[in-house]
Amino acid sequence: MLKNLAGLIKVKTVVTFAVIAVFVVLAIRGDISPDNVMIITTTVTAFYFGTQAEKKNSFK
Repeated sequence: MLKNLAGLIKVKTVVTFAVIAVFVVLAIRGDISPDNVMIITTTVTAFYFGTQAEKKNSFK
């Protein structure tokens, strides 16, 4: 469990969640349209999970 927790603290994870949080806040404030938030967060999340899956597959 500590290993999983340590994995969450990696820089890429923190940056991913920070980017998502910023765009969600901008959408709530009305500074950016919800459609743009959806596109950006989907792209960032897909990149994050894609690189995680690729990293797992490279160790097999």
